[in-house]
Amino acid sequence: MKIQLKRTLAGALLLFAASNAAYAEQIKNMTVYKTPWCGCCEVWTKAMQQAGFKVEVKNMDDLSLTKKRYGVPAQLEACHTAVLGKYIIEGHVPLQAIEKLQSEEPNVRGIAVAGMPMGSLGMGYDSEARYDVMSFADSKTNKPVVFYEAGK
Repeated sequence: MKIQLKRTLAGALLLFAASNAAYAEQIKNMTVYKTPWCGCCEVWTKAMQQAGFKVEVKNMDDLSLTKKRYGVPAQLEACHTAVLGKYIIEGHVPLQAIEKLQSEEPNVRGIAVAGMPMGSLGMGYDSEARYDVMSFADSKTNKPVVFYEAGK
């Protein structure tokens, strides 16, 4: 009986470890949709790679359908859209906000930095630059809320 219990526990631990490894890999895989001529998107993408993300880049001439497909609110649109696991990351979101998103796992559709604020990651990064990272939900009735305050 004890041997069977040990085998069952060992099997459960292996399954748990394998599923955790698969999940860890998933949250490090990112797809970035961007235009081929945007230099700031390229800088942001390289920063994600340097931070350990495995990035697949999809260059597109028009991102409007991608943004619509992933539910990015019009007021939060920026120059590129990324998918990281179940989350959407719109625009020049700093690494600190992405780390917060992954550690807290909030019930949101994604996070975004609208436009292209100077000092944001990809836009001449300045750790003291002040701008808000907003979170947004699936529902169009929910208004975006501040998720992370950069530069504070």
